Amino acid sequence: MSTNYPIMLRLKGKKIVAVGGGKVAERKVKGLLGTGALVSVVSPELTSELTRLVGNGDIIWKQKSFSPEDIQEAFLIFVATSDEGVNQFVRSVAKDHQLVMIADDPEGSDFHVPAQVQRGRLSITVSTGGSSPILAGKIREQLERQFDEKYSEYLEFLFSKRQWILKEVKDSSLKKKLLTAIVSEEFLKSENKEEDFQHLLWFLGKNT
Repeated sequence: MSTNYPIMLRLKGKKIVAVGGGKVAERKVKGLLGTGALVSVVSPELTSELTRLVGNGDIIWKQKSFSPEDIQEAFLIFVATSDEGVNQFVRSVAKDHQLVMIADDPEGSDFHVPAQVQRGRLSITVSTGGSSPILAGKIREQLERQFDEKYSEYLEFLFSKRQWILKEVKDSSLKKKLLTAIVSEEFLKSENKEEDFQHLLWFLGKNT
């Protein structure tokens, strides 16, 4: 059995097409919001939420049945209509370089979207390889409780301090100690991370 290859994609400016306007397509489209992707939905009708996103200018709606030219320049294609024949037709006309996900045919898809926990810069994904999306969802719920909203602020702190340390600290030993120390329970729970970092910098610098 071949395994899937996990990857995080930068989609800013990429053209993404969702074929279908129901609840499944809605979930896929909502997962793309905030990525900077250029999202189009091809469907005669839309859910109320997708209609709202069109009204907000978040996505483009092609109010029509699918035709091959709709995916001509697409980077990713999400196929989620209620008609298996249409879904397979989209698959058949996609080019070899285009990645296609078919909601009702995981084995015939090039990729699938894992269950995801997002806390600012922190992304945690869970996949069961298409065997049980329900189990993946349950595991995601456990992770959401474990990695709560405080991780958003903590990741911003880690990002900014890592950039500063790499740029300003020349001593390789001190650099490693600082990078290791800030990834700790104490800094995660700290009410004043900046002050604690300055104390750490003084202490380690003094003893290096």
